[in-house]
Amino acid sequence: MFESAEALAREHATLERQMGDPVIASDPDQLREINKRYAALGPTVAAYAAWKLATDDLETARELATEDAGFAAEVPALEAHADDAADRLRRLLIPRDPDDDRDVIVEVKAGEGGEESALFAGDLLRMYLRYADQRGWRTEVLGSTETDLGGFKDVQVSVKSKKAPQPGEGPWARLKYEGGVHRVQRVPVTETQGRIHTSAAGVWVMPEVEEVEVEIHANDLRIDVFRSSGPGGQSVNTTDSAVRLTHLPTGTVVICQNEKSQLQNREAAMRVLRARLHQMAMDEANAASADIRASQVRTVDRSERIRTYNFAENRISDHRTGFKAYNLDTVLGGELDPVVESAMAADEAARLAALGEGSA
Repeated sequence: MFESAEALAREHATLERQMGDPVIASDPDQLREINKRYAALGPTVAAYAAWKLATDDLETARELATEDAGFAAEVPALEAHADDAADRLRRLLIPRDPDDDRDVIVEVKAGEGGEESALFAGDLLRMYLRYADQRGWRTEVLGSTETDLGGFKDVQVSVKSKKAPQPGEGPWARLKYEGGVHRVQRVPVTETQGRIHTSAAGVWVMPEVEEVEVEIHANDLRIDVFRSSGPGGQSVNTTDSAVRLTHLPTGTVVICQNEKSQLQNREAAMRVLRARLHQMAMDEANAASADIRASQVRTVDRSERIRTYNFAENRISDHRTGFKAYNLDTVLGGELDPVVESAMAADEAARLAALGEGSA
């Protein structure tokens, strides 16, 4: 049992020896990678040591119980402790998403519902900005297209850790569950007779990647520049600073016009384009992955309706996990953790079940 944990413990010990090697210590890049892997393995190795100690204590108590009733009385508690240690170790052995340390780019787009959908997209954007602030993350709006009433046809925002995150605790680890269709039920500001309407906005969450990770050839890009404009066509500035990138092989189009500098808009557009292309490659790979199929929470199908926001009942419902709460106002105010953690728990349970089936 837990042979993989024993192999990880051996790797952890090897890495510890390597960190003391003067040759490796003189190579900052290699040392950084070793330190990162060593830190990532730490919790699993500690849990493995705790499980081994708990099982050794249990075996000793069982052996001595044949001669001393006092040891027999300790066996039930030691069995429970060993079971808890095994459960913790089993959870840590679940294959980890390699992107969980990454920063992300979140895209929110208005969908069905016209102006009301655009206003809801703005509500979602503010929810994510407030949530990021509560988590201590830094945000930057890379591009947006606003509407006359203050909504958004589309908006792209970067979410970054302010410092190096603990292994598996980057923005992607939590925000990746937000991708999909978000549905709202409420009386729109444009409704004169007080009728409840249903509309939707789409959210796409992508790990942010470095330039060296996604190669984009100059010949594969069409770059157009034009004058930035605000709601209703009002000019934002008088220079051709807005940038539209078209990736010809995939037909992917990115527009950024928030900055006054064409260079800044181009850099922002390239960040979004790299993230989209990386996500597209991930989607293709994950579509055939047993690990992803085992999860009923994350999906590569961004047309899936994942959540409903009912304003009349102040209710939020997650359709993947069954989560339901009547504090929609506080969730939109950034208190998103309970909703996200319900998705994380369901995802972990699905992966844990798959792990158990694989070892059976």
